[in-house]
Amino acid sequence: MKRLFALLLAGPAFADDPMIPQFVEETESSGLAHQYTGEWEFIVGGGAAVFDCSGDGLPEVFMAGGTVPSALFLNNSSETLAFQKADASGLEMDMVTGAYPLDIDADGVTDLAMLRVGQARLMKGLGDCKFTDASTDWGFEAHDLWNTAFAATWEKGADWPTLAFGSYIDRTQEDFPWGNCTENFLYRGSAGKFTAPQELKPSFCTLSMLFTDWNRSGTPALRVSNDREYYKGGQEQLWHIDAGAEPRLYTEAEGWKRLRIWGMGIASRDLNDDGYPEYFLTSMADNKLQFLATPNPDAKPQYADEAFKRGVTAHQPYTGEDKRPSTAWHAQFEDVNNDGWADLFIVKGNVWAMPDFAQADPNNLFLGQEDGTFVEAGDKAGVASMLEGRGGALADMNGDGLIDMLVVNRNGPAQVWRNTGPAGNWVAIKPQMDGPNRDAVNGWAEVRVGDRVQRQEVLVGGGQAGGVLMPLHFGLGAVESAEARVIWPDGVEGDWAPVTSGQVTLIER
Repeated sequence: MKRLFALLLAGPAFADDPMIPQFVEETESSGLAHQYTGEWEFIVGGGAAVFDCSGDGLPEVFMAGGTVPSALFLNNSSETLAFQKADASGLEMDMVTGAYPLDIDADGVTDLAMLRVGQARLMKGLGDCKFTDASTDWGFEAHDLWNTAFAATWEKGADWPTLAFGSYIDRTQEDFPWGNCTENFLYRGSAGKFTAPQELKPSFCTLSMLFTDWNRSGTPALRVSNDREYYKGGQEQLWHIDAGAEPRLYTEAEGWKRLRIWGMGIASRDLNDDGYPEYFLTSMADNKLQFLATPNPDAKPQYADEAFKRGVTAHQPYTGEDKRPSTAWHAQFEDVNNDGWADLFIVKGNVWAMPDFAQADPNNLFLGQEDGTFVEAGDKAGVASMLEGRGGALADMNGDGLIDMLVVNRNGPAQVWRNTGPAGNWVAIKPQMDGPNRDAVNGWAEVRVGDRVQRQEVLVGGGQAGGVLMPLHFGLGAVESAEARVIWPDGVEGDWAPVTSGQVTLIER
């Protein structure tokens, strides 16, 4: 049954004990038959873009293919999951590593930023799940790079988005790639065209990027996560992106602390209800969960790692016989049991027969608890796949209010699991505004029950080479109604208004 949409815009009570939802794998029966294939140039990537291009409220799934053509799968799900591969969507292309959905030209139809080994492409949505390459028409000056990361925002006063593309290593240096990281680029636009790209120097083999308003200043910065396997002297990065100014790095004098990890993916969520986003950074063995040390608009970008304290180090397999260190890729926060506390999904998989790391490396599903800690439930929930995972997505695929799960595996079949519960009640918020930035990227959706407020920032970026553009999902536990509002990207706060559980609420500016 498809979700009902309530146009625009209820008391408390969240579950005290974590419910373990049961996931049923429906890969074969759903028709979602696809693989991300390839060797050296496709050891990373393998992303999925999840968005509604048919207008029925259910998300379609686009998956990178590597050495085989990428594919768009149309969603025909009802009680069970059902997908049909699109014959000629315009998205069938080889050498694709991932894609992110966003409405670039603000026409109300979702477009795709496509990452490739070669030239990245900007694919304009034409409606009815058809796309065309608009890179030239939009003045997008693509470089021949190993494109591996992407993020987007709208800067203050801009009528066209700002795009960040991250790249990996110089493909001509296969015999000695260490230290041969290629450039990342920032594309700013105006009046329907992108200007010449600006280099983000230095660049350190980037695998994830995210524009995020980390200090709630109203001006998002660009987080960049880099793979230390190949860079020389690099580190994780945070860039000032101020309208009309050259991008510049946050420095140690400003409070940015040097951090070197095998950076793979970024996930963001306000986990402790303080109004500021936390960040989960995937890596090899040493994953990070960062909390802002002094959360306020004047804070320095100093973070404390609480992964161990909260039980989400995810540093080795939690089931099976292989206890070597894990390799984590895509990560995403969603409330899979609708109890009101965000859960964390991590896709795992060995890079490529690396002997010091686990070969049998199950995906993680950490269930969030009221005290701020997490409990591993991947095996009990039925999603502990041992395939070589890369990208993934959490989204309500069949409109029943339960968050389902997708994983893109390298040189193996993609997998999809349907969430069968148990779970609490839910609401979903779809912000929308006229003019540029129709989806209110870097605005915030808030849901209030009693004295507690859950918050989510509208984001395009992060993860591992792919992302989700769908209404923001909030679990309510036993509560049947709540209040919601949107804080728009320019900081204007909408009014609180009642929302009813079991519905997607469209909040228009």
